[in-house]
Amino acid sequence: MKTQTQLDMLAKVKDDAGFIAALDQSGGSTPTALKLYGVDEYVYSNDEEMFSCVHQMRTRIMTSPAFTGERVLGAILFENTLDRDVEGLFSAHYLWMQKKIVPFLKVDKGLEDETNGVQLMKPISGLTELLEKASKHGVFGTKMRSVVKLANEVGVNEIVAQQFTVAKQIIAAGLVPIIEPEIDINSPEKAQAEVLLKAAILNELDALSDDQYVMLKLTLPESANFYKECIEHPKVIKVVALSGGYSRDVANQKLSENKDMVASFSRALTEGVSFQQSDNEFHSTLNSSIEHIYQASIT
Repeated sequence: MKTQTQLDMLAKVKDDAGFIAALDQSGGSTPTALKLYGVDEYVYSNDEEMFSCVHQMRTRIMTSPAFTGERVLGAILFENTLDRDVEGLFSAHYLWMQKKIVPFLKVDKGLEDETNGVQLMKPISGLTELLEKASKHGVFGTKMRSVVKLANEVGVNEIVAQQFTVAKQIIAAGLVPIIEPEIDINSPEKAQAEVLLKAAILNELDALSDDQYVMLKLTLPESANFYKECIEHPKVIKVVALSGGYSRDVANQKLSENKDMVASFSRALTEGVSFQQSDNEFHSTLNSSIEHIYQASIT
């Protein structure tokens, strides 16, 4: 039985206009995110200092007047962020209670080496405990990423099967999984991989039981509205798009061509903001970024 808060979050994600902010850079991607923000590696000397720096960046974003539930449906957090507070509240509680932004949690532990043209997720140790912790923090859903490099049918089917296997465990824990089988935007076989991926996803969606629902996070496709069947599938709450390394302008243009697909951008969201900016400059830059992504998401 879902709580009233969970029902309110579900209604917001399903019915409201907006996009999902990806604030979930983990240990491997944090130095790059900080560098883009204007914080070089010499500023911190260990992981704890690094994560403190990135939490300061995320706190600045989350507390910005531009960052509200009017345009931002949800935000994906890294576990380290979940454990930290924003203005006296745990991060997930702050997002929902102060901003009416639905909190999600990244749960994967990184990628295996490439095999059969794909990178599967590493085993997610301690997933049961992590899901319990997420529930206690008021998290609505989770996100987990794997990567398709080539149009290899065996590899693509393995990735999708792995994603849905873990997704069912997440659903059983009372959370909504965002399934993210990213296709590398630089793949020489991107369009062919999309065909294989969509077929595999639809097969898994058709096999879900009546009480199982998921979200999908997919690379912006080569052909407009390519994932229409996924968006309209009765077992899918929402399909969101990752920017995948595209610039914000390119990602927004591609997104605007895909009806009812909304953004879940990370690098494209924070493009242009920096540590050195005054608060007014920071809020103005972030507001412009949010507005452009919002407009591309409501087409």
